Amino acid sequence: MSSRTKYGLLGKDIAYSFSKKYFTEKFQKLGLTNLKYVNFDIPEIEEFPFLTYHKEDEFGGMNVTIPYKEKVIKYLDALDKDAKEIGAVNTIKFTDDNRLIGYNTDTYGFQNSISPLLKKHHTKALILGTGGASKAIAFSLKKLKIEYKYVSRRLNDDNYLYSVLNEEIMTNYTIIINCSPVGTFPNVDEAPAIPYEFITEKHLLFDLIYNPSETKFLQEGKKRGASIINGLKMLELQAEKSWEIWNNLKAVT
Repeated sequence: MSSRTKYGLLGKDIAYSFSKKYFTEKFQKLGLTNLKYVNFDIPEIEEFPFLTYHKEDEFGGMNVTIPYKEKVIKYLDALDKDAKEIGAVNTIKFTDDNRLIGYNTDTYGFQNSISPLLKKHHTKALILGTGGASKAIAFSLKKLKIEYKYVSRRLNDDNYLYSVLNEEIMTNYTIIINCSPVGTFPNVDEAPAIPYEFITEKHLLFDLIYNPSETKFLQEGKKRGASIINGLKMLELQAEKSWEIWNNLKAVT
């Protein structure tokens, strides 16, 4: 029996974690009673090496969430091609020779959950937020040949400020993806500061948040006839892709 029995989620303030419940139930269903999935809730990324110091042979893999998808990269031995291009990691594979390889399965989860909802007029997207998750979303939109713009509180060449969003922009960008944590439980009365009055039935609103299942952001879209989807399906798909990577090491390119 393999000594690699430990899996987990790396993040900060992750008591709410989807991953722990999902994988614990998965291990039970598969009869893998020797495996366990643990939350590694650390206040600073500098603690990451101490989690694995002299324990590499115990770990099979880790998922990574906010705020460490970019910060963890400096501690890894190599990156999968997509993770390197994205600049963010949400899955770590511990190899038999104790190397740590970074992957990004958010792209797989996002693409496969949004694709069934896309219509011909969905050609441009606004990405709300600029963190590690948003990078994976941008990478996926490129693959889907959908133009995109980031929306942020700070101005740079690649984004709109929230304050400049108007009817013309909202009409042109019919996909709106919330990659920010705004609206996550327990702050369920909060929503990204966009002009919801310009949303129509032509819009598709995607929220990476899954708790609550219908955020205020999605509720505001639904009121105006927009198609809506939360992040649960994306999470399930990326989790399954992580499991595949942990059990079938892919070539690093």
